[in-house]
Amino acid sequence: MEAPKRVLIVEDDPTSLELMAAYFEEEGFRVLRASDGDEMDIALRKANVDLLCLDLKLPGRDGLSLLRELRRTSDLPVIVVSAKTEDIDRIVALEIGADDYLDKPYNPRELLARANNILRRIGRSPRTAKVEVEERIRFQGWVIDIAGRRLIAPDGTDVHLTRGEFELLLALATHRGRVMQREQLLDALSGRNRDPFDRTVDVLIGRLRKKIERDPKNPDRIITVHGIGYVFLDGGSAQEEAAASAG
Repeated sequence: MEAPKRVLIVEDDPTSLELMAAYFEEEGFRVLRASDGDEMDIALRKANVDLLCLDLKLPGRDGLSLLRELRRTSDLPVIVVSAKTEDIDRIVALEIGADDYLDKPYNPRELLARANNILRRIGRSPRTAKVEVEERIRFQGWVIDIAGRRLIAPDGTDVHLTRGEFELLLALATHRGRVMQREQLLDALSGRNRDPFDRTVDVLIGRLRKKIERDPKNPDRIITVHGIGYVFLDGGSAQEEAAASAG
């Protein structure tokens, strides 16, 4: 029998913390609790956690600071659950590396669905292990190591990618030369539901460009196809190939 998944909830309001914990426990999760960043750090050191639910308004270090610190060393799935409903809060959280963002008040069934979707996508292994280990995608000296979930720069150094960045780059690179709609790219991200107003893809594209483009403001690898989505190109004239793909 598969061991229960462990979720760490970081929430300083005791009532909100216990309500969220109850939702997860009813679904069979093992729940760890923390009311601030220090307790979160202790919990992460003591236990193997599968998912982190993080509030933004916390005493001491706020949620965005904690997320930024976590992403320096860990790819742990993170759902930000916050009463901050401004677009800028959502965008910044996604830019830093949150896997998902849910506004308070939230529907507990939606929270659990998003959590399960993220964990299901992470645990799904494509094809066989042998094929996965051997498979790499190369472009202009760069290497995407699918098995190791790594991006290797032309000089041989590892380039850190969040889970969302890796999934998006992989989806684009495996369909190089083909225009991908935002909805298609959103489907490639762990636990994301289709939402015409979701800016996750655009945020991740901006972060990827900063890491792989020679000039992020004038990209020649990840090209915007206005009104449709994005196309990944490997050399040649970016504008001409994008126009040809769109046609």
